[in-house]
Amino acid sequence: MIPCCFPHALSATVAGEINFMKLIQALALGITFQLTATASALASDTEDYINPDRPGIADGSNVVGAGRFQIETGIQQEYRRSDGNDSRTLFVPTLLRIGLDQRFEFRVESNAYTWMKVTNSTQGTTRTEGIAPASVGLKYHFVDALDEKQPSVGAILRYFPRSGTRDFKTTQATGDFRLVADWDFMPEWSLNPNVGVGIYQDDAKHLYTAGLFATTLSYNPSKKLNFFIDTGLQSPEAKHGRTAAVVDLGTAYIVGHDVQLDFSAGSRVEGKTPPRLFLSAGISKRF
Repeated sequence: MIPCCFPHALSATVAGEINFMKLIQALALGITFQLTATASALASDTEDYINPDRPGIADGSNVVGAGRFQIETGIQQEYRRSDGNDSRTLFVPTLLRIGLDQRFEFRVESNAYTWMKVTNSTQGTTRTEGIAPASVGLKYHFVDALDEKQPSVGAILRYFPRSGTRDFKTTQATGDFRLVADWDFMPEWSLNPNVGVGIYQDDAKHLYTAGLFATTLSYNPSKKLNFFIDTGLQSPEAKHGRTAAVVDLGTAYIVGHDVQLDFSAGSRVEGKTPPRLFLSAGISKRF
């Protein structure tokens, strides 16, 4: 009886071994897939660094991402000299960014609390302080960079309602629109050109339309360290005014993944309204 049953027992044993080997292979493939996915996620997290719009004059095209909140703030001091007046202005430039989805973000921007000191050789010194005007706006990222030959592109729209206090108060609504881009044209070099148009209010409370241009050239020796130089132009700088231009340079360093520290300094190269010297230091934090 046993010899008659042996072939069936042998077939069952072989089938069991084959099924067991298939199970081992499936488990091995599953573990390999999971390890690959985990490594990919870790690599993605490693590359996921904060990307603020400060410092510098030009803004980038990237948004903060769905469900994320980012605050970019600092302190800036500006020095001006015009018509026998020496003025010093200190303010807190602040930008709040809220990610609506992977393409849109909502923005609130202001120079916040502002202090100004004006010294005249004949009239003495006057001091004033107050709240600067604020804007609400949107950034839309609509073109992704496919390679180093193509920049990513976005757009920023800002609306300034009548706001501010004391000497910093505006009496009419203003706003601007800009196209913004990021172009990593070399492994350690990038360019951020901006071009747009704005409707602003000058010191005499007159509305005027101005063309806008800015660009930032950045050198990034590592993922966390950035050195930059940039320039900005506005034409005209006031109603019936001339072109204003500034240039600045600085550096920024990312601490961890979600914090950036920065410092910059710049100067007027054309026009009457820009400061003859400005210094800025700031911090950006992503949540």
